[in-house]
Amino acid sequence: MIRTILTYPDPELKKLSHPVTVINDKIRELVRDMAETMYAAPGVGLAAPQIGVHQRVVVIDISGQDEPSDLIVAINPVIVHAEGESYEEEGCLSVPKYAANVRRHARVVAKALNLEGEEVTYRADGLLAIAFQHEIDHLDGVLFVDHLSPLKRSMFRKRQSRLLEDKEVE
Repeated sequence: MIRTILTYPDPELKKLSHPVTVINDKIRELVRDMAETMYAAPGVGLAAPQIGVHQRVVVIDISGQDEPSDLIVAINPVIVHAEGESYEEEGCLSVPKYAANVRRHARVVAKALNLEGEEVTYRADGLLAIAFQHEIDHLDGVLFVDHLSPLKRSMFRKRQSRLLEDKEVE
């Protein structure tokens, strides 16, 4: 089932997510809904808090439009090693119609549980490394705009306020 994606400035996006203690049918249904929602949006990643569920679950698929899907399900993901630096443009399904360059690590090693409860290690660089960092941030109540300089963050907030005001006028 496609779920509604929460958008900035919804306060639910700033809440911390809780670790998953049991991988059961409810978690499997959540993952199915998250994947369906992410693909429909379309996006390359989605964290459970973006649909109002405060569990440490993310889905990622960086495959291109003309490639077969390659869904990563990461339950309780953590970055155990990070190195290098990247400065790439990011967007977010919870911050529609806005993108900005964000400083991230260029390479990460992430560990997570899969749907079978097995620990999986991901060695990622490029877009996958960025996606892991971006989605894990969501689990901690952090949006990519929180990584912007104070000036750019201020400009973003003013822009969003104007957009909200324009929406209310309509």
